Amino acid sequence: MDHFYTIALGICVGIGLSASCGFRIFVPMLVMSIAAKAGALTLSAEFAWLESWGAIIGLSVATILEVGAYYIPWLDNALDTVTTPSAAIAGTVTAAACFTEIDPFLQWSLALIAGGGSAGVISTGTTAVRGISTVTTGGFGNFVVATGELLASLFMSLLSIVFSIGAAILAIILVGFSLRYAIRWLTGKRSKGDTGEPDAKPA
Repeated sequence: MDHFYTIALGICVGIGLSASCGFRIFVPMLVMSIAAKAGALTLSAEFAWLESWGAIIGLSVATILEVGAYYIPWLDNALDTVTTPSAAIAGTVTAAACFTEIDPFLQWSLALIAGGGSAGVISTGTTAVRGISTVTTGGFGNFVVATGELLASLFMSLLSIVFSIGAAILAIILVGFSLRYAIRWLTGKRSKGDTGEPDAKPA
């Protein structure tokens, strides 16, 4: 029973942290690293290096650079072109690090589907929000979007450590909302592209 509980808890933590990667890539990884160093989180053996001071320092620098970059006008939109695949990779790695005491094949399969999938979907949703903000505010509203994403990532990351079940449930809700929002945004863009300017009628 304890073994099952440990596995279930690790899965919930992994889902919550990987979903956080959809908002910011390095924030949840830094929180995971610090939590593991403090003994509040157990990582799978192959990711024990994340508990080192070198990993914490490196992730801290990466987090500062990532957070700062999203407050630079137009650079934030440029980052969106690589954010979704990067978030999916980070989500997969983060989830795999938390999925302990299970078969390696199942570990990475779940990490890819639940971790990478949730991070990628949420990242697509945030990209859609930033795209709308750029169009409607000329990019000036992106500061608010960036701040919201940072706070969401930090909140989800901390929640994953202190209340993993709640974080996993919230992650599922966010994935559903982001997927629906992203589909509407992409469908709207495609519709505008298809209609374009009306064809000129022959004289």
